[in-house]
Amino acid sequence: MSAPTQEDVKTMRAIAGGLDEILNGKQRPKPNGFVLLIFSNDAELGARTNYVSNCARSEMIVALKEVLARFEGQPEIVGRA
Repeated sequence: MSAPTQEDVKTMRAIAGGLDEILNGKQRPKPNGFVLLIFSNDAELGARTNYVSNCARSEMIVALKEVLARFEGQPEIVGRA
C-alpha cells in the first residue's frame, strides 16, 4: 500500500472526528485519546499502515508502546513507556 490517497485521508479524518465526538464530546481537555490504525490485508499491496489520532504524536507513541508490551506478554509495568 502506498501513501494514502486524498480519499483515504478524508475518510480517516471523518472516522476520527466521529470517534472523538463519541469518546470526548465537548469536554476539554479531552479525557480520551485514540489512534486508528488502517492497514492492507492484501500481500500484493505491501505492508503499510496508516493512522489518524486525536492526540499528540508523542502521546500516541507511548500508548502504542504500552499496547505492544501487553501483546508481547510483558508483566505489568508501572509508569509510562
